Amino acid sequence: MTEADARIRLYEASDDKRVKFSIGMASMEGLAVANRSAFFHPFTLSTWVALSCIMIQYLNWWPRPEYGFLGYLQPFPAFGCWGAVILYLMDWFNRPHFEDASLDLLRRPDVADIANYYRRSPSSGLFILEYAGKFVGLIAIDASKDSQSQSTLMDKGKLPSSLKSKHTMPQGTSSVATIRHFYIEEPYRKAGIQKDLLAHAIQHTFKADNTVKEIKVTTTSLILYAQKCIYDAGFALEKPIGKFGVYGWKLDLLVLGGHSGKNKMLFRRS
Repeated sequence: MTEADARIRLYEASDDKRVKFSIGMASMEGLAVANRSAFFHPFTLSTWVALSCIMIQYLNWWPRPEYGFLGYLQPFPAFGCWGAVILYLMDWFNRPHFEDASLDLLRRPDVADIANYYRRSPSSGLFILEYAGKFVGLIAIDASKDSQSQSTLMDKGKLPSSLKSKHTMPQGTSSVATIRHFYIEEPYRKAGIQKDLLAHAIQHTFKADNTVKEIKVTTTSLILYAQKCIYDAGFALEKPIGKFGVYGWKLDLLVLGGHSGKNKMLFRRS
């Protein structure tokens, strides 16, 4: 990949629809992975086979060699029926978390007014990665005074006073920055281009204002390419923050800085 082919730039107003679409899509991406992982879980497969065999026994759908090749296909409808039911149930259990998370992200102040929100601190920024003029991915780091707020525009009672009016959002930098969004289009992930985007954002955050001491991000093993990239950049587990889905996949809070200060200084000097 040559320098002329790829570039990282700041968000522009013309990117608004594409960025919001990508943020929502990135949030829902885990649903397909969760459903697939849940279906191929040993317990799910065992349940599927057991229920199918019970149905076959009850309806006497065991293979009948006397009918030739077609006789061996007789049990298949039972497996198909229960497979469809289990797929539906997996999606029914998993979907609410991802839909709620997607709506939550799209209702947050940083998405409602991207340009103004990420201008509040010199260490903040929403960066767009392009390759050959095409959108490849994005990363958003929030280093404002509200960098750790999880409130949405729907939570009027919980929303910090500094965020209640987008016209009066105060300037300033927090000691803790948060990676709010990180997404790369699937065809480009194998090339590892996400590492360049993450490194650029981290370097910008630490260099722009010495106030920033740590960068935090929430991640899950369902989005493996992002989690691996973040760990490879030097982030370490701070604490598990919850579980979700039918098999209780973990949400982890990772941090760069503090105990990872050596890595932080490397980014400052590079």
